[in-house]
Amino acid sequence: MSRRLIPSLLGLVIGCAPAAPPSAPPAGTEFASCGVQPRGPFGVAPVRSLYVPTRDGVRLAVDLILPDSVPPDGVPTIMVMTRYWRAVEGQPATDLQRFWASHGYGVVWGDVRGTGASFGVWPHHRTRDETLDFSDVMDWIVAQGWSNGRIGAWGSSYTANTADWMAERNHPALKAVVSRFPDYDPYADLYFPGGVPNAYMGKNWGASVKQMDLNTPRTGEDGVARGVRPVDEDTDSALLRAAVDGRRAVPDMYQSMRTIVYKDDAPAAWNGTSMDWWGIHSHAADVERSGVPIQSWASWTDAGTANGVLHRLMRLANPQNVVIGAWSHGGVTDTDPFQPAEVESDPSSPSQFLDDLCFFDRFVKGVENGFAMGRLRYFTMGERRWKTAATWPLPEARETTWYFGADGSLASEEPREAGADRYAVDFTHTTGTRNRWATNNGAGDVIYPDRADADRALLTYTSAPLTEPMEITGQPVVTVWISADRDDAAVFAYLEDVAPDGRVTYLGEGQLRALHRAVSNAAPPYPVVGPYHSFFRADGAPLAPGTETELAFALHPLSVRIGAGHRLRVAVAGGDQDTFARVPSEGPLEIMVHRGGERRSRIVLPVVPAR
Repeated sequence: MSRRLIPSLLGLVIGCAPAAPPSAPPAGTEFASCGVQPRGPFGVAPVRSLYVPTRDGVRLAVDLILPDSVPPDGVPTIMVMTRYWRAVEGQPATDLQRFWASHGYGVVWGDVRGTGASFGVWPHHRTRDETLDFSDVMDWIVAQGWSNGRIGAWGSSYTANTADWMAERNHPALKAVVSRFPDYDPYADLYFPGGVPNAYMGKNWGASVKQMDLNTPRTGEDGVARGVRPVDEDTDSALLRAAVDGRRAVPDMYQSMRTIVYKDDAPAAWNGTSMDWWGIHSHAADVERSGVPIQSWASWTDAGTANGVLHRLMRLANPQNVVIGAWSHGGVTDTDPFQPAEVESDPSSPSQFLDDLCFFDRFVKGVENGFAMGRLRYFTMGERRWKTAATWPLPEARETTWYFGADGSLASEEPREAGADRYAVDFTHTTGTRNRWATNNGAGDVIYPDRADADRALLTYTSAPLTEPMEITGQPVVTVWISADRDDAAVFAYLEDVAPDGRVTYLGEGQLRALHRAVSNAAPPYPVVGPYHSFFRADGAPLAPGTETELAFALHPLSVRIGAGHRLRVAVAGGDQDTFARVPSEGPLEIMVHRGGERRSRIVLPVVPAR
C-alpha cells in the first residue's frame, strides 16, 4: 500500500531490453527478454487532465499521456487507477508514464472515486461503486479517437489491486493485466494474517490516506508543499474544493477496521464484508471468465504478497506468469537477509518494467515477440539464484519434520520424553519498524537486525549445526501445542538461521490467533498449503484456560539456502509490539508449549534436494 513513488527510470525511456550478461542466467529466468524488441522511443505529448463521467454522474479525474504522434488507427492504452493522487499540482508526466508513452502506448492514470481530484466518497477499499467505475473508464477510453480499443491494466500495490478488479469487469477491451505486489486476500495476507490485527498498517495507512482525501498538502523533494492536481478545466480549483468538501465526513478507515475480528464481519459503516470488496480472491470465477493473461510480482519479504500471487497461480486457469523476488515493496531494494541493507534490486527496476513491456507488447499490441508464459520465476535467498518452476508447491520438495525438544533443542528425531516450556509473554518484543509489514507503508527496505538479543526473551528451539547446505522452498508448517492462562492468545513462529558466529538471521514467520485455530473442512476460496483456517465467526472458539490445545498453521512462503555449519531455529513469541495489536488486549499472559509424547510440537520444512 506504499505511497512511495515509483523509482526513477532515467535512461529507461529510450531503452530497450539490455544485452545478456556475460554469464547468462538459467533458461527461463531471464528478464526483459523479447525476441522482437519493443518499438520506440516515441516523443511524448504534454499531460492533459480531465474528468471522465461515470454511469451515476460522479466525475473521475484522470491524466492522459499520449505519444506525440498517434497513428490513424490509434494506440493501445495502459490504464492505472490509484487512491494516492494521480499527480500533485504542477507535476509533469512521471518517468514511468513517459516510459509507456514512449513505447507507443496511451496512458490513462486516474484517481479512484472519492480520492484525489475525483468526486464521490471512498469509505473503504474497492467499494462496488469504485470497481464498477473501471468499466466506465474503459468505455470512455475505447470511444476516444486516439484509442485503438485495446487496454492493458497495470499497477503496483493499491493500483495492483485495482488492476486485478479491472479483470473482474470482463470488459472486451481489456487484454492483459500486470499486478505488482497486490493483496490477493487482504484479510489473510495483510490486515489480519493468522487472524491477528495488523494495527500498524491499519492505523498508519488509514490516517495517511484520510489526509490525502482532505487534500492536505504534501512536501516534495524540493521542499514545497503541494496538493493534488486539479483537472485542466478547473482553473480556480473550485471543482476540486467541491470534491473534497463532499467527503470530509467520511470516517477514517481504521475506525471501522478495528471492529473486525472475523473475516465475515461487516462493519456498520461499510456495505459488506472483506470478502465482498477487499479481496479479488472472492471473485476468482469472474476473473477466470475474462481469460486475460496476468503477470504477477511479489516478494518473499513483503507482507503476504508472495502468498497471494501463489494462491492466484494455483486457483486461476488464466495464462499466468509469477515472479517472486527478495525485494522491498514495489521491487525497489534487495532484501536477501544475507546481504547488506539498501542494495539495488535484482533484477533492477528498469529490467522489471521492461519485462512488463514485453508482456504487454505480446498481449495488448499483439506482437509475436516470443515472450514466455506459464512460468514461476523465483529467487532463492542465501544462494542468490533465480530459478523457474511450472507449478507450486514444487514437486521435488520433500517434507522434513523437526521436533521441539528439551533444553531448547530442535531435532529430526522425535523426543523420547514429554515435557513443556513455560513462557511469560513479553509484549514488548518487536521485529522492528523496518520489517515485512512496514515496507508497504512507506518504510522502504526490509531490515531485520541480528535477532540474538530479541530471542533471549522468547522460547527458542535450535538444531545442531547442519552437515551440508539446505534449501527450503515452500511453506513451512508449524504445529504448536499450548496451554494458556487466558481465553485467547496470538502465537508467532519465526524461522531463523543461526550462524557459526552466533548471529541470528530472520528468514520468515507465521502467526495464528488461537481464537481462529479451528481447521476447516470446508472448501477454501483458493488452494492452500497446510491447514485451512476460515477465520469465519462460525469457526471461532475461545481457549479453555489451562487446556492443552493444538495450533497448526503455515508460515509465509519462502525460498532460502542455509549454509553448512549453520543451525536452524524456531523462535516462539506471543506478540510483536510495533506491528500487531496485543492479544489479549491487556493484562499478562502465560503460555506453556508442550512437546514430546502425544503433544509433538514441530515444524515441517519443504526441503529441496541438492541440484
